[in-house]
Amino acid sequence: MSPSEDQEVREMEKENDIVEEKEIVVLERRGKKRKRKRNRKRKRNKRRKREKEEEEEGFENVKDPLEMFGRDIMLMILNNLDARSVALSLLVSRAWYDVASSDAVWTSKCKELWCGKAHIPRLAQVRGLSKLAAYSLSVMDGRRVSTEQSLILHFVVKQSPILLSSLSVSLSLTHTPKQECTKTQKMCSHIEYARIMREDLCDHVWEFHFNKVCVFMVEACMSLKYGQQWKYIGLLLACKWHQNYWRNLDPYWKGTGPPMRRYFHPDGSQTADPGDKVWGGHECCYSIITSFVGKGKIREHYVRINRWLRMFISRKQDWSWEMSNSLYCYTSIPDADKEGGTGPVFAVA
Repeated sequence: MSPSEDQEVREMEKENDIVEEKEIVVLERRGKKRKRKRNRKRKRNKRRKREKEEEEEGFENVKDPLEMFGRDIMLMILNNLDARSVALSLLVSRAWYDVASSDAVWTSKCKELWCGKAHIPRLAQVRGLSKLAAYSLSVMDGRRVSTEQSLILHFVVKQSPILLSSLSVSLSLTHTPKQECTKTQKMCSHIEYARIMREDLCDHVWEFHFNKVCVFMVEACMSLKYGQQWKYIGLLLACKWHQNYWRNLDPYWKGTGPPMRRYFHPDGSQTADPGDKVWGGHECCYSIITSFVGKGKIREHYVRINRWLRMFISRKQDWSWEMSNSLYCYTSIPDADKEGGTGPVFAVA
């Protein structure tokens, strides 16, 4: 073998040795990685097993509070909780449901709910009804509420463009009255109406008085431009005359006596107290108008007496009712102490 060939063989052997050393290093690294993974997995399994054993030991030591304290002490605890917390405890178990649904708990909750309310719903006063059901039905009946802002917007759009123009001026709106009217009508499409029933009208005594909106309409006419006032000149003159005439007959404004009262009857008629100067002995009948759109949503809801202006409904936070339009207002007199409650017997959506 020549010297050159011998040198090539040596170089090839060196290269092979280098490759083998690299492979050995790679295999050693892989082995170390596998070993580290096995160690981590072993430690993780040990930790999980230890945690599981601790949890099992903890569950063995934990007991149901109802079993530990007993029914009487649990009733005392639940009586100190708010209604929402007690309602959530109904979902724990059947034993908890039996305790949390007891009348001993919900009697005090009903008293708290009804405290300060003008009217107590009749459907919550049915004999034999549990206090839990009475509380739930009272909350459902109290949700027949319309926000004050929605009522004002609805009233402004329905009654007169003059009111809307004056409202735009008083609020310093940058839109023109026509644009503001369109904007307000869109807002009114999302109104939640306070739905009143015939039983609500008949069960309550109503205070009646004229509104001060006539003055508001006069000021609205005067705030319009000169070229627009002639359109409403007839309304302006009528408001000036009717304002003083009707308010002079109304003890609410004169302070000469108790407010006038109105009574609604199941046969659809309406009456007043004897000697009422505004009433005048004329015949009156009322009707409740409710129209719906898709999915049972109320599109329009109001009360009308004879062929006079519509009265739109609102309900206050104390569950009292108010019916009003641009001329007059009806307000239900509180009667929370009335035996058997008031309003419809069945829940109203």
